[in-house]
Amino acid sequence: MLIADRVIAIAIMALSAYFMWHAIALPIGWNGMTGGPGGGAFPFWLSLIMLLSAGGVLIRSLMQAPSSQHFFDSQMLRSVILVVVALFVTIALIPVLGAYIAIPLFIFWYIKIYGRHGWVLTAALTIGTPVFLFFFFEVTLKILLPKGVTEPLFFPLYAMFF
Repeated sequence: MLIADRVIAIAIMALSAYFMWHAIALPIGWNGMTGGPGGGAFPFWLSLIMLLSAGGVLIRSLMQAPSSQHFFDSQMLRSVILVVVALFVTIALIPVLGAYIAIPLFIFWYIKIYGRHGWVLTAALTIGTPVFLFFFFEVTLKILLPKGVTEPLFFPLYAMFF
């Protein structure tokens, strides 16, 4: 498993550095003209957090003694493939159904069906996440997320908040 930890941590660090490199094409600090963060702020700072987290995983794996475990066993590989396929389906659904439908569908699948957690946790996260995303991005930051066919349902909310 240490080899898997190291390979994945290095890959995530490289991807984070790539995202940060592209994010600096836009301002990453506070934009005084718009009264909010620059267009590259969230991609840059989230990528930096991702880079530091992956660096922590890499350091932890380097400090552990070598083991004879396999890179991926069949059960772990099956789990990784299932989640990756579900993420690709979610990404494909966002332009059609919108982020506020596709993301809760993924969360429901991941928590209830894949993770076999209880209904209270499933309902709280499946409903709470899109509500949080709406208020954080659309109301607070004025960043519109894709809504697909659900766009007309948001017109009353736009009238209320904008």
